[in-house]
Amino acid sequence: MPTLMRHAEVVSRLRSAGCVFAEEEATLLLATGATAGELDELVRRRVEGLPLEQVLGWAEFCGLRILLDPQVFVPRRRTEYLIRQGVKLLRARGSRLTAGAAGTPVVVDLCCGSGAVGTALAASAGPIELHAADVDAAATACARRNVLPLGGEVHEGDLYGALPDRLRGRVDLLAVNAPYVPSGMIETMPPEARLHEKRSSLDGGPDGLELQRRVAAAAPEWLAPGGHLLIETSRQQAARTVQIFAGSGLSARVFRSRKRDATVVLGGAAGLPGGPAG
Repeated sequence: MPTLMRHAEVVSRLRSAGCVFAEEEATLLLATGATAGELDELVRRRVEGLPLEQVLGWAEFCGLRILLDPQVFVPRRRTEYLIRQGVKLLRARGSRLTAGAAGTPVVVDLCCGSGAVGTALAASAGPIELHAADVDAAATACARRNVLPLGGEVHEGDLYGALPDRLRGRVDLLAVNAPYVPSGMIETMPPEARLHEKRSSLDGGPDGLELQRRVAAAAPEWLAPGGHLLIETSRQQAARTVQIFAGSGLSARVFRSRKRDATVVLGGAAGLPGGPAG
């Protein structure tokens, strides 16, 4: 009967394939593969370039295990900064937030992918009335695995077209990690992303801001009085994201984390008193 590979053997195979964190990855793969055959298949898929998170079937995000399916966007560690700001905002608003169903704030995770953003917000700032939406069927199927156990709802469709009309004017926090990589830059991304995640989850159009324009333009219709739009962008694009918000009647503030190389823009239709600290 075949025996499980030793840790050193797995590390050697991963290093030969160029995996930078071979030792840490080997430990995770050994813990996941229950049999020699399973482990060999996991290592083979990783060596072929599949993202580790998709090989394992989960990603660590904000201390949570977010379940993942093949081709679904892997949540990035930088996006944990968006969660941090969203949690601060929800806590700071407290009773001043417009109450949704059952007296809880309404939170929408738009362009949700696996539903990682909504799941993390619910885990850290709950209770909330959580809705997640994405245009991609594979993403929404994956998001249901993460969001439904928390009592949330997942909707499939193009941006706000996916949301039930009953949410119009009731959203307290609209958290968005829409694609913002310029089309011409996709080919410069690491192979793990450009080859194993759908282009639609990466491509933000010619300047990377196409989805941001669409999100901001309709946000005022969906936000509750005092509600906010919180969107991830890049340091280089932040000034233009602010201009996009202003063009849609939203005030805006930029928050950055050098540690995580993360940038988010917070917008609201009625100013931003009580917004989170940087």
